[in-house]
Amino acid sequence: MNRTWMKASAAMITAFGMIMMMMTSKAEPLLAPDAASMAVIECESGCLLAERNKDVRLPMASTTKIMTALIVLENCDINEQFVIPDEAVGTEGSSMYLGYGERVSVKDLLYGLMLASGNDAAVALAVHVGGDVKGFVDMMNKKAEDMGLERTHFVTPNGLHSDEHLTTAYELCLIAREALKNEVFREITSTKYYKTETGDKVRTLKNKNSLLWDYEGAFGVKTGYTMAAGRCLVFGAERDGMTVVGTVLNCRPMFETAAELLDEAFETFSKETVVEAGQPASNTYIKNSIENILEIETKGSIITVMRKDEKKSFNISCEVYPDLTAPIFKGETVGVLNVYDGGELVGSTELVAKNDVHLRDYGFWWRLLSDLFAA
Repeated sequence: MNRTWMKASAAMITAFGMIMMMMTSKAEPLLAPDAASMAVIECESGCLLAERNKDVRLPMASTTKIMTALIVLENCDINEQFVIPDEAVGTEGSSMYLGYGERVSVKDLLYGLMLASGNDAAVALAVHVGGDVKGFVDMMNKKAEDMGLERTHFVTPNGLHSDEHLTTAYELCLIAREALKNEVFREITSTKYYKTETGDKVRTLKNKNSLLWDYEGAFGVKTGYTMAAGRCLVFGAERDGMTVVGTVLNCRPMFETAAELLDEAFETFSKETVVEAGQPASNTYIKNSIENILEIETKGSIITVMRKDEKKSFNISCEVYPDLTAPIFKGETVGVLNVYDGGELVGSTELVAKNDVHLRDYGFWWRLLSDLFAA
């Protein structure tokens, strides 16, 4: 066997091996390759379904306005009306085109903020709620801190570029999740068209989020764009009882990418209730009580998300407080129930009394003696 033939044989064997590896390899497809970062969560449980560079701090443009709307809704009546402050008029970028001296309702401004992405509406609301823009931004950052968001910092209420105005794809999902707990917020972001009812003229507003027309079950949430941030989108949809929220940052085909991520989430995952609220958990003997037995149930539900092709066995641990004594009243917390997937905590809920348990007082013993003698 000559040296040339041996080299050729070795090359063929190597090439064959590489071909076999390619044939048998099952590499995961890259999700959202056009996005600088992305994250997708299930809204009720908060479970992370997909991510790429989810914790990288990036500018977020007008997706900022999710937090702006949340702060406004938490701090004033949407039917309030006020005169537009001068500093809001002529704000650069996307606009409602508010005029000097106009008297406009908070409701109309919120629709202008979220549908038309009005930067002027953001400034007007900030001054009304926070006293001035800085005061309002301080409220935004305080809310982010209270939510435990460590990579989010606001400088403006509208998302116009500042080097220190940053967040992450994952934390934007969490902000949207919090905002969506407010029914008014969800109603606004899912609205396609809106006509204002206050101000010097009627404004017809169209939602910039094309998913509302093109994706089944979509309900928002917010678009954004600046030169520095690129195209940004926080999106959400609901199908088969599962609500999915996601974010893509600096993603040119943001609507197409969002639809692909939503499809992947709904096709791959399902929401599972591991423990239901009001589910019987245990009974325990209460010393020196009239009823003797305390019935215990779960206070809340524990929900998780699982891959549809996955089966799991959860471990449930009920920890009833030791040395419980009467009286105990219905609804009183008497312990905690934890659900584990292996060694990982899936969720917890309080254990509560299902019935009252009364102390054996003098009246109890008197009635007992009376019954004995009567017998």
